[in-house]
Amino acid sequence: MKSDIMTDQTSKLIHDGSEYELPVVRGSENETALDISKLRAKTGLITYDPGYANTGSCKSAITFINGEEGILHYRGYPIEQLAERSTFLETSWLLIHGELPTREELDGFTETITRHTMLHENFRGFFGALPKNAHPMPVTAATVGALSTFYQEAETEESIRQTIVRLLAKFPTIAAWAYKHSIGQPFIYPNNNLDYPSNFLNMMFSTPCEDYEVDPVVARALDMLLILHADHEQNCSTSTVRMVGSSQANLYASISAGISALWGRLHGGANQKVIEMLDAIAERGESAEDFVARAKDRDNPARLMGFGHRVYKNYDPRAKVLKQACTDVVEALGSSSQQLEIAMKLEEIALNDEFFIERRLFPNVDFYSGVIYKAIGIPVNMFTVMFAMGRMSGWIAQWLEMRRDPNFRIGRPRQVYTGPTRRDYVPVDQR
Repeated sequence: MKSDIMTDQTSKLIHDGSEYELPVVRGSENETALDISKLRAKTGLITYDPGYANTGSCKSAITFINGEEGILHYRGYPIEQLAERSTFLETSWLLIHGELPTREELDGFTETITRHTMLHENFRGFFGALPKNAHPMPVTAATVGALSTFYQEAETEESIRQTIVRLLAKFPTIAAWAYKHSIGQPFIYPNNNLDYPSNFLNMMFSTPCEDYEVDPVVARALDMLLILHADHEQNCSTSTVRMVGSSQANLYASISAGISALWGRLHGGANQKVIEMLDAIAERGESAEDFVARAKDRDNPARLMGFGHRVYKNYDPRAKVLKQACTDVVEALGSSSQQLEIAMKLEEIALNDEFFIERRLFPNVDFYSGVIYKAIGIPVNMFTVMFAMGRMSGWIAQWLEMRRDPNFRIGRPRQVYTGPTRRDYVPVDQR
């Protein structure tokens, strides 16, 4: 496996008449970076980079993204191949362990996950103490954090392995129970005879009076969605998991923090915005052409949601995969989807419109994932929870990689201070 290379090349920084040489590091996919790890010690300077958009916070062998070319690889494997041929649990093993599992490893991993899906019965009281109208995201964040109160082992390699299994196995149960709590229905226990996505769908939609019949096409589409969301380099929530974990906080606490970061509307809530846009277009009886025309008008508040991405300047490779899956799910359920019809028309118009082509605004993963979730029957307030379920294996892999990094240190960004200079305290009666 390739790794990063410290090249002989350097770059010069000139400051106050002095010259400093900065080493150049090159990654396995030829990504190039200036090593400024000793910049402050040598020069007294720090870098100023709002949002860390130009700062590499770590070296990672997990996920490679080339936004210009629309490329996404997990451990070197193209996302298109994994989405078509793999399963979420196999992809999770790949992310966490670095290589695809053997048949024996995969079977053992799947069996172990299946045997640990049950939540401690005391969690029924935990959920019962929460308001019924609580959003499922803070409920899942709180529940994941609370797992550390049930499993308080010392952090050995074996206990970390068990924690990984518990998080992957129990999160679908946590997510489904958060939903059941929000609608006042009884909790449905896991069914160990079902595969990972089918078990979740069964806990979501079955009741004590009626079992939910899982359609294999729907289960496969959900599994594919989990794969597509499994990791995405150093985004906000992943960086949060790493930052919290850098203090040597346990994995439960780190993942709980990542869930909270994902809940932010600028991060995990984009597919909800897509559905709201499609619903609004349908309710107004507006044509896709008319909406696109309004979206192009700077003075109009209409915005084409699900297009463009901070990283991808080409067609999001995950959206290409989901486009066909979206059609398959709607056909399998035997229902028409006005949202899908509108979405397909919006995509057709935008991909042939110079306004969007020049700005490189192509569909992203959120554009079709929301339509699939809506067709399955998953409510809008659960969309981000589904995102977290998929991202769980990536968060775990990133946390492990950070802890095993020989250059591991607690995260401690610097700042450029802009407040008042030194001043003396004045007693309140003299002010």
